[in-house]
Amino acid sequence: MSLRIIILFLIFFSNTIAGEISGVPKIIDGDTVHINDFKFRLEGIDAPEMRQQCKKESLKISSIIGFTFYKDYNCGKVSKEKLISKINGSKIKCIFANKDRYKRYIATCFRGKINLNQWMVRNGFAIAYRRYSKKYVLDEDYAKENKLGLWQGKFVNPEKWRKLN
Repeated sequence: MSLRIIILFLIFFSNTIAGEISGVPKIIDGDTVHINDFKFRLEGIDAPEMRQQCKKESLKISSIIGFTFYKDYNCGKVSKEKLISKINGSKIKCIFANKDRYKRYIATCFRGKINLNQWMVRNGFAIAYRRYSKKYVLDEDYAKENKLGLWQGKFVNPEKWRKLN
């Protein structure tokens, strides 16, 4: 019996299963990837939605006056593009333990030794999804302190944005 059939069998008969899948992913957005027929939600992170707009500094008028102009940009698209760029057509490995309510596997994914979940948060292309995990809070703090990615401007928390839209 092939490994894929065994995994599918175990998944069908269990709500909680630990496993590992490798392959070249299709990137859906900044926190969702598909490898073959498997859908993965990157554990512990929340990326902007594909239609989500954020604001980034476009002009700052001296620190004395303290006035900054912002312009809108599609931060959801940027998040997805950064993940695509980081993976760069390579094979990744996703390690998972269970599913979410949308039947996606909750996973930590790696390109080589790089934890992609952590990389997305540490570079400001996603935030730590504190409701489900505190694992990447220090990485978010780093991105915020260094004004990386989303932290270069203003944005609505992706979870709040989903509720409003």
